[in-house]
Amino acid sequence: MVDLTKHMKKGLVEQKPGQILAFAAYTNKIPDIIKFTIGEPDFNTPEHIKKAAEASIANNHSHYAPSNGTPGLCKAAADFLAEKYGQKYDPSEILITNGVTESIYDFLTAVLNPGDVVLVPTPIFPLYIGDALSMGATVEQIDTSDDDFKLTPDKLQAALDKYGDRVKALVMNYPTNPTGVMYTQDELDALADAVRDKPIFVLADEIYSELNYDQPHASMEKTLHDQVVLMNGVSKAWAMTGYRIGVVAAPKPILDQIAKIHQAITTTEPTPMQDAAEEALVNGKDDALPMKKEFQKRRDVLYDGLTKLGFECVKPKGAFYIFAKIPAGLEQDDTKFIYDLAEKGRVAVVAGSFFAKGGEGYIRLSYATSMDNIKEGLKRLEQYVKENKA
Repeated sequence: MVDLTKHMKKGLVEQKPGQILAFAAYTNKIPDIIKFTIGEPDFNTPEHIKKAAEASIANNHSHYAPSNGTPGLCKAAADFLAEKYGQKYDPSEILITNGVTESIYDFLTAVLNPGDVVLVPTPIFPLYIGDALSMGATVEQIDTSDDDFKLTPDKLQAALDKYGDRVKALVMNYPTNPTGVMYTQDELDALADAVRDKPIFVLADEIYSELNYDQPHASMEKTLHDQVVLMNGVSKAWAMTGYRIGVVAAPKPILDQIAKIHQAITTTEPTPMQDAAEEALVNGKDDALPMKKEFQKRRDVLYDGLTKLGFECVKPKGAFYIFAKIPAGLEQDDTKFIYDLAEKGRVAVVAGSFFAKGGEGYIRLSYATSMDNIKEGLKRLEQYVKENKA
């Protein structure tokens, strides 16, 4: 009998299965566990958006939409980006995808050839790395843990010098999953200068753009428009993760090539979901504000509680994650730590090493959960530290 798994696509075997989702599934078996695992708002989608989806179905918007997206949603996305962030795109420069997950895959598939190099500041959500590896690319993980989890121009330049013209893309996600770190505009401009006028694409994943707490949203697009492929969507800020609507914005010659991949794998997104997303972007521009205020309160409570227990954390500036260093005296293997904490303390967190280089010895906690859960989780964590710290 032939083992066909040995004859499958090169690079695929290097991809790790979804460790975050696997651990979350494992914790489902533990009764009365407090979860800080999945990055999904615990709020409901605003009523006016749900009604727009219902009206779309009632009005028989049940046929194929144009592949790049409905005209209404493409215009709404372009208008939203311009009004909120000064990011100027024509509706013809907008592509609607099956969440930013598909956006990332479409982009990397469209630009990478085997042997190309993708620069990825880590720790970071692992999807970018797995996608790039499956396409035969080399991923250079740039550890940012010594720089408050921000990529510096010096480290970026070192990677550029190392690989030269093999570098095809730089991945940037801000506010960042898993750390909640946000760059200033000056910091992003300095990084943009390092790749300006080079044949290098910048994947700018800005899905958490509406969840910046302490500053206006900054973007590499502002100073590097022609090289940036911008990604956003409605999942996080409108609590619409299940609607699966992502947005790609890029200069039209670039977008047209990315759209070919989208057409091949998805064709188009469900029309009622696009109509709902249009409603969000047109009439719900500030829907995220109450959610953001609540996330800030949760962040402060969780940050204060963790630091009192001896966890070192960079205070998040956006998104809804805290990245905390495991205190000395506790199990330092972060994977062993999270399983032990789940079993003994009935608290579920995510291992930092799941987010690539620089995450070892850390845990990620999502505060996209209720304040009651956060307070109870901190009590349990305090008890676990007392009982297990050497």
